[in-house]
Amino acid sequence: MSNRLRGLDAAKPQRHANSMIELSEQQIIDQLARRLADTHTQVEPTRVAQVVHEQYARFEGRPIRDFIPLFVERRAAAELVKLDA
Repeated sequence: MSNRLRGLDAAKPQRHANSMIELSEQQIIDQLARRLADTHTQVEPTRVAQVVHEQYARFEGRPIRDFIPLFVERRAAAELVKLDA
């Protein structure tokens, strides 16, 4: 096999990786709530979900959405630390 063809074969996995399905923002928030519930076991999972969704609601209508899950996680985690105490 020529070097030229090997280069084409090497590009195939990368092309496949770029076509992965993106998670919706809501799916990311739901995963975040589950992860925080696993971390903050002293708080009821329903309360954790409530805190996460309260924080998420603060960003409703904001035009730039890229970092909202990160901001929600930070704010919710800080609130949950208070509830753990």
